[in-house]
Amino acid sequence: MCETCGCAVATERPAATETITVMRGILDQNAAQAAHNRAHFEAHDVLALNLMSAPGSGKTALLERTIDELAGRLRCAVIEGDLETDNDARRIRRHGVPAIQITTGATCHLDAAMVHEALHQLPLAGLDVVFIENVGNLVCPASFALGTHADIALLSVPEGDDKAAKYPVMFRAASLVLVSKADLLPVFEDFSVAAVRTAVQALANPAPVLTVSVKSGVGILDWVEWLCAAVAARRARPGAEPSRAPAHFSAAPFAQPS
Repeated sequence: MCETCGCAVATERPAATETITVMRGILDQNAAQAAHNRAHFEAHDVLALNLMSAPGSGKTALLERTIDELAGRLRCAVIEGDLETDNDARRIRRHGVPAIQITTGATCHLDAAMVHEALHQLPLAGLDVVFIENVGNLVCPASFALGTHADIALLSVPEGDDKAAKYPVMFRAASLVLVSKADLLPVFEDFSVAAVRTAVQALANPAPVLTVSVKSGVGILDWVEWLCAAVAARRARPGAEPSRAPAHFSAAPFAQPS
């Protein structure tokens, strides 16, 4: 049971006011650290994106394809979050980019403090985009800010088209929704991309909904163009001249672990 998101607090069944007080303290502390992370990203003029979804939606596979597509266009790094193993980070490193694995143990989401530790291992000064692949979970990751500039929510076709309605917190805050494994649409005939768009819009979220398939390549160009436009838009904002990094922050050159 997660000790930081409130799951454990809830199972102990304290008074409602006590639960609210504990959660407010946890989230306030996390928000302060997230703001500090954002300062690091902005000091190095790096776009940071938080990828969230259920387990098995294809986040890592999408990142592998994305890194290959962005080669020569944008310089990327990845922070991976899982309860155990460094499998995903090793997959990413095979594509020639820095990847830091965070193993959370019993915690069902990344938090801002975990991400801050990983940032000290990344060469931020030489990057354009940092992708943070959150722990596979449709609930808790949506409540913990990491200091990123945008949240990307994935929903794979085999999961069903009702997930945005069932898990509104994550999809309400998403800047982009990706319907992944779109090559399976002919098999899952009951899945409706239009229903996903309707559910997102019902949350008062104008975020675009794109269909993507790593296997067939459908929608990958649209996703890559969205990324390039997001980087360009951030750098075109008023006062976007790169500033100096905080004096205490020094990212060591990335080294491949053994």
